[in-house]
Amino acid sequence: MKYEQLAKDIIANVGGKENVSSVGHCVTRLRFKLKDESKAKTEVLKNMDGVVTVMKSGGQYQVVIGNHVPDVHAAVLTVGNLGVASENTDSSSDEKMGLGAKFIDMISGVFHPILGVLAVTGMIKGLAALILALGWVEATSGTYQLLNLAGDGLFNFLPIFLGYTAMKKFGGTPFIGMAIAAALVHPTLATLTTGEVSKVLFQGTIFESPIHITFFGIPVIMMSYASSVIPIILSSFVASKVEKGFKKFIPAVVKTFLVPFCTIVIMVPLTFLVIGPISTWAGSLLGAATVWIYELSPLVAGLILGGFWQVFVIFGLHWGLVPIAMNNLTALGNDPVLATTVMVCFAQIGAVLAIMLKTKNKTLKSLSVPAFISGIFGVTEPAIYGVTLPLKKPFIMSCIGGGVGGAIIGVTAGKLWMFGGMGVFVIPAFIKPGSGLDMSFWGSIIAMVAGFAVAFVLTYLFGGINKEQSSKATNETTTASKEAAATKVQNEEVVSPLNGEVKALSEIEDAAFSTGALGQGVAIEPSEGKLLAPISGTVSALFPTNHAIGITTDLGAEILIHIGMDTVQLEGKYFTAHTAQGEYVEKGQLLIEFDIEQIKKAGKPVTTPVVVTNHMDFSLELTKQKQVNTGDPLFKLL
Repeated sequence: MKYEQLAKDIIANVGGKENVSSVGHCVTRLRFKLKDESKAKTEVLKNMDGVVTVMKSGGQYQVVIGNHVPDVHAAVLTVGNLGVASENTDSSSDEKMGLGAKFIDMISGVFHPILGVLAVTGMIKGLAALILALGWVEATSGTYQLLNLAGDGLFNFLPIFLGYTAMKKFGGTPFIGMAIAAALVHPTLATLTTGEVSKVLFQGTIFESPIHITFFGIPVIMMSYASSVIPIILSSFVASKVEKGFKKFIPAVVKTFLVPFCTIVIMVPLTFLVIGPISTWAGSLLGAATVWIYELSPLVAGLILGGFWQVFVIFGLHWGLVPIAMNNLTALGNDPVLATTVMVCFAQIGAVLAIMLKTKNKTLKSLSVPAFISGIFGVTEPAIYGVTLPLKKPFIMSCIGGGVGGAIIGVTAGKLWMFGGMGVFVIPAFIKPGSGLDMSFWGSIIAMVAGFAVAFVLTYLFGGINKEQSSKATNETTTASKEAAATKVQNEEVVSPLNGEVKALSEIEDAAFSTGALGQGVAIEPSEGKLLAPISGTVSALFPTNHAIGITTDLGAEILIHIGMDTVQLEGKYFTAHTAQGEYVEKGQLLIEFDIEQIKKAGKPVTTPVVVTNHMDFSLELTKQKQVNTGDPLFKLL
């Protein structure tokens, strides 16, 4: 119970155990499904020792912990007595999720439980391919055969594992899903395709299917479902509904065996007759379509996917590519899409190494060491949330490095031949089983080195790592610089960026602003959806959803403007930015336009705090006006 207190604090600040519908974890994050996310104290959690940050994505409330998340998860389950709740994935909060969020939640719920062991078996298969390519063993040797069996076993019988996780996710009995999947990969199926062909369906089309057997006179289209993904997921979804239907009217005294009997006896034939063939054809078309789009320009595809992969991870959008990659491995034997992203972790640690070597901040340097080590093995959350993202520019440099690496993999026709591990462990996944070390393999090595080098050099030279130590007046002494700055600050005035009613921060419902934890200043209830620059300075932060912006003045004051409360959940809808991070803006310049009515219709308040986050360095004189127009004095920095 090393993490007992941390677990208690996390449970308390997500709204208590009664607010938890389920909780799982991935490599670095606790993944909560909360009944009411508004009860969670996000800013308190973010500032807790032991918590890296908090993310909301795909209907999940994600508390980023780090590499020791399995231990923290175990402590959370024990302390909160959440064993039953953690198994309950059928949450009422699903009804509040959008279609995209539901899809991401479904994909992560189905694939996440097996990704760890799937990666491990992929690593074993990659090891077998590597020692074969290096000539250390023969393909007929027992050593190679056993290693290949260990690596191939799970993938070959993947439908059985997905039958369990999918049924569990859809609220059915997991072992029913496994039973249906076991029928799909039964060894006898191979013999059923060798008999006499009675007829041919869809002759002359891409769906041409010889018929060997019938079910009560209905033709059965026989296919291979080994390693398949889509058929069992769709079958499990339908099976969960069928099972719930039978549970409603079958008497309790015979429900234990009669419900599974009825469900399986209906679903197995239905899967072979309808769901299996249609989903297999759909999977083949999906695989062909993704590869066609990719091959329009592998360089551009690699550049985009590699460059934005870390952004996808932050928002949980990377789950959308997982089923595509799994389907491609099944339908095509390889996947070129996800291949462009797997070396991005090396760009991230390239930026971290530059920070580690250059920073004068001892705390940042100490954080960089474990983040770098984790990144080598593909776990980049500590590096992203703890090091590069807070510094902003290094994160951008790492994205550039990731784009370069992805483009190189695209140009060299890199492909994943198995679902391998992460970081250095993914390298053997680029080796085609039974083949030598071709350009696909060497391209991945070049991409790894290039991405690392680009991110390292750009961060070291342009990452602004020790910007806080630099002075604009390099020829003046430190004392003289401070005195000059103080003189200028006395005359620095922040004007209203909006037309509207002035309110005290204490009137805001969000505790992070109302308590002054995020800074001192005022709030404005806007009457017009135009946000102008309240002062001249550099845009130091512009959130991807354009709902919040930070400006650093020439003399170091850090102004944060947050349009509305919880508007990050709108994912950028109704917000249009007219500037970009890193740009210098003049007082009165248009920064962001937003649709007040649509934001309100979405149930979000538009009350906008304007605060100085480093207020401890200044004294503020706030306006006494109740109504302001853009350009009116809001407060003075002394």
